[in-house]
Amino acid sequence: MLIDPITVAASAPNPALALAIVNQDSFGTERRDTNGGGYSTIINHAKIKDGERHYIQLLLEKDVTDPYTAVVRRKKASVSMSITMPTGFTATEMVNLAKLLTDTIADTDVTTTKLLQWQS
Repeated sequence: MLIDPITVAASAPNPALALAIVNQDSFGTERRDTNGGGYSTIINHAKIKDGERHYIQLLLEKDVTDPYTAVVRRKKASVSMSITMPTGFTATEMVNLAKLLTDTIADTDVTTTKLLQWQS
C-alpha cells in the first residue's frame, strides 16, 4: 500500500498535491487532492491470463462553460498509464519501459503538445 496521502511537490505550472484515499479495495485506491484543486487519481491492479496489469489515472475536474449555450457543466479530463507485465518480464524491465515512455513523451520531437495536435 502506498503512503496516505501521496504528496506530490509543486512543479510549475502544476500545484502541489496531497492525494488522500477516499475509496479502496484489495485491487486499488481512489484518491482526491485535499488541497481542493479538483485533482484525483485512480490506481488499480489485476491478475491477467499471462501476468498482471497495473493502471494509474490522474484526473482534473472543473466547471466548463459551453461556448454556444453558456451553460456551465462539471467535466473531467484525464491522463493514464497502463503497465501490462506478462510472465517472463522482470519488474526492472517494466520500470525501465515505463521510464522510456515518459522520456519519449518529453522528447522535443514528440511532446504532449504535439500529441494533442494529432501528430503521430
